[in-house]
Amino acid sequence: MNPRAITERVAWVGVVDWDRRLFDSLIPLPDGTSYNAYLVRGSEKVALIDTVDPSFAPTLLDFLGRVPRVDYVVANHAEQDHAGSLGFVLERYPAAKVVCTPKCKALLIDELHIPEDRFLTVENGATLSLGDRTLEFLHLPWVHWPETMVTYLREENLLFSCDLFGSHLAANALYVNDEGTLFDPTGRGRVYEAAKRYYAEIMMPFRGLIQKHLATLGRYDIRMVLPSHGPIHRKPEFIVDAYRDWASDTPKNVAVVPYISMHGSTRQMVERFIDALTERGVKVERFDLAATDLGKLAMALVDGATVVIGTPTVLAGPHPAAAYAAYLANALRPKTRFASVIGSYGWGGRTVDTLAGMLTNLKVEMLPPVLIKGAPRMEDLRALDALADAVAAKHRAAGLMAG
Repeated sequence: MNPRAITERVAWVGVVDWDRRLFDSLIPLPDGTSYNAYLVRGSEKVALIDTVDPSFAPTLLDFLGRVPRVDYVVANHAEQDHAGSLGFVLERYPAAKVVCTPKCKALLIDELHIPEDRFLTVENGATLSLGDRTLEFLHLPWVHWPETMVTYLREENLLFSCDLFGSHLAANALYVNDEGTLFDPTGRGRVYEAAKRYYAEIMMPFRGLIQKHLATLGRYDIRMVLPSHGPIHRKPEFIVDAYRDWASDTPKNVAVVPYISMHGSTRQMVERFIDALTERGVKVERFDLAATDLGKLAMALVDGATVVIGTPTVLAGPHPAAAYAAYLANALRPKTRFASVIGSYGWGGRTVDTLAGMLTNLKVEMLPPVLIKGAPRMEDLRALDALADAVAAKHRAAGLMAG
């Protein structure tokens, strides 16, 4: 296999993983992914930026078969899908040094047992000359590990952004088109959706830090964004503007309603509640937790101003699927401002207290819940209408909807 040229001195030497459907035994990959590695040739030195998942190490080595020397291997991030093939590359190029942050060095020694003398650690803002090309290293911790950095190629204004701005999307196209669509005749934006899913599942817990990192990167002239996953952005404003929106402090006029129903009562309540929200001008994202793609739920949480969990009571507490949805929202730390619980029970329990206690990471105002005994009666339906009134009033007062 041959490297794919990006510029005269920069080539893609990564791998497209068409068939992977689960990441970290946790994150769904409906569209596969890619592990992007890049080769930068200076007049004096050659640098490989990141490697690939270790399952594809032979493919990377095949790519590098015509590269007689690699002087530096830049490890922007220690996670296996980036650095897992590092040992194989260092064996191929025994004089090569691993360039990384001090924290990354410690992780790579622990994970891959790389000898300490193979490292060249760099501080924030440090540079490395390849001759007529210069690499600058920017520490961007917690996007999404504490040791993460990005690499900027000064002479060509290229940002090797690691996981930042990435997308789990397998495609043989190297580049995103102008609108963020890729092989998508509907124009809905396949790359946009994949990038938002990626942000929601991986980056959203670090939203505050990402705001600061975007400000840092705003001081640089960036001609292309070359992420570690997904296609390359030749018009960086598309993905940068999307991140500014997603990471902002202002949610949208959206109520996210994840629910599960065992015998129909909670489903009836959800349907009435959604109808009431619709009549009041609140957009709804509804998810049946018995069958939903949790990545879609995470994406909805990026924008949602309100989360209302629908659940029956099981053994005096919420249904396990509802508890998992609350756990997920708490872990992802979206900019949600309001929350509540609706559902039914047979003889009693602590469903509301349990779910509220699982949302401690969210700075939300809890709105009055609607928990009923058995199937909904007329007064229960009116209580759901009142909750919809409260949601709409909160959104209106926050400036999220007109009127």
